[in-house]
Amino acid sequence: MTSLWFDDLTVGRSWSSPSRTITEADVGNFAGLTGDHFPLHTSEEYAKTTAFGTRIAHGLLGLTFAHGLMWARTGELDESVLALVGIGDWRFRGPIHFGDTIRVEYRVSGQRPVSDRTDRGIVDFAVTVLDQHGATVQQGTKTLLIARRPA
Repeated sequence: MTSLWFDDLTVGRSWSSPSRTITEADVGNFAGLTGDHFPLHTSEEYAKTTAFGTRIAHGLLGLTFAHGLMWARTGELDESVLALVGIGDWRFRGPIHFGDTIRVEYRVSGQRPVSDRTDRGIVDFAVTVLDQHGATVQQGTKTLLIARRPA
C-alpha cells in the first residue's frame, strides 16, 4: 500500500472501512483496560432494567474501534500521520450491541496547511460509524496532523 500524504488528500475524498464484529471479550477487555466496569456494559441483570434491555458496548469502545478501522487495517497513512489533533462534535446516536458488526464511512471535510510549518497540514475527516443494518451509531469529526510528501 502506498502512503497518502497531505498533498494527496482533497476535500470530498471518501472511504468505507472494513467491518468488525463487537464481541463480549472486546467489552470485557475494554472494561479491564479502562477500569470502566459500569453495569450497563458488564452486568446483564442490571442491563435488563435499562431502556436497552441488555448489555451494550461502551461508547468509547466504538469510538476507539472506529479510529482503528479507519486506517490501521489499510496502512494508507502509516508514514504520514504525525498526530491526532482532536475529535469534534462526536455524537453517540445509538447503542452498539454485543454481536453488532460496525464499519466506518469517512471523508475529508476540511484541509489546511500549517502556517508556520510548510512540511505538514491539518485534515478534518467527517466520520460515521454504522452497524450491520446501516444505522448510524456514532458520528463526528476527527482532525489529524499529516505530513506533506517528502522531497
